[in-house]
Amino acid sequence: MPADCPDTPLPARERIVLGIETSCDETAAAVVLRTADGRGRILSNVVRSQWEKHRPYGGVVPEIAARAHVECLDAIVRQAVLEAGIDWSGLSAVAATAGPGLAGGLIVGLVTAKTLALAHGLDFLAVNHLEAHALTVGLTEGRAPPYLVLLMSGGHTQLLLVEEVGRYARIATTIDDALGEAFDKTATLLGLGQPGGPAVERAAATGNPHRFRLPRPMLGRDDPNFSFAGLKTAVRTIVAAAAPLTATDVADLCAAFQLAAAESLGDRTRRAMATCAPRLAGTETPTLVIAGGVAANQAIRQTLDRLAQSSGWRLSVPPAPLCTDNAAMVAWAGAERHARGHRDPFDAPARARWPLDPAAKPALGSGRLGPKA
Repeated sequence: MPADCPDTPLPARERIVLGIETSCDETAAAVVLRTADGRGRILSNVVRSQWEKHRPYGGVVPEIAARAHVECLDAIVRQAVLEAGIDWSGLSAVAATAGPGLAGGLIVGLVTAKTLALAHGLDFLAVNHLEAHALTVGLTEGRAPPYLVLLMSGGHTQLLLVEEVGRYARIATTIDDALGEAFDKTATLLGLGQPGGPAVERAAATGNPHRFRLPRPMLGRDDPNFSFAGLKTAVRTIVAAAAPLTATDVADLCAAFQLAAAESLGDRTRRAMATCAPRLAGTETPTLVIAGGVAANQAIRQTLDRLAQSSGWRLSVPPAPLCTDNAAMVAWAGAERHARGHRDPFDAPARARWPLDPAAKPALGSGRLGPKA
């Protein structure tokens, strides 16, 4: 995490933080209240999706995303402040996602946040997008570290031990594709459109998950890492062999894919829970948190809920709208760090890659020279 400005302990007091999120294809602004005793409340949360702009291309186009952020961010920030019922003098700080994400979009949000903070004499906070997801349960249900978090999105699938705000230990990561990417590619293969996760989940609701046999990547491995490239390839092979697909074929294949993904996640997470149990021994009931866009999938939630219950753990999941990208989580992460005396310099950069645990070694097979973001 950034340490350019030394932390100075601040007295316990109420904080109201404006958050800005522009890391991918959602333009968002929110205002969050953090009470002196650490409870959170969302005062406003405005999110504008860009999917209609990207739909003709079958995925997010970085240049289009950045231009779309420029076109609407000012209006969204004004709306968030207006809905919160405050004026600028009531804010404590402005927080913006500084990474990881698409560089162009990150720069739009950062420049806007820095300008607002400078103009109104407010502290500025550069927030890690993954940290914002990981800390969301503190906003929604007052959940405090330590806990194990499973982060699942289009770009990341990781298990991290959240030791404290700003201190994270990576337990596992994907050695190839993120689960969200596998959902998106499966949706594209089946002609379901984007965003892929919700499209696959809707189709799976009427499908037979046992008709097609799909692999459970890494099942039974001692290490808790993930792999989803083989699952994606298996779907492509079936699509090629069965074309043209009927509506029933599509529904059954979506259901099979979703079940395989959920069972693979359950097996890998069980391994990570066993690894982390000694480090959470001091907590009354160890907690598994799931976060990120894929955490909105109900079948995956149910699988992990059963796993937690059978293992004597508690499962915590933010409400579905706060699993996908939003600015309330960014404002909350900023408020949590601000309460601990942190603020960032105005030259804090955009970071396309920004691992929460920089010391983590590359996962064998990841094909990367450095730690995954």
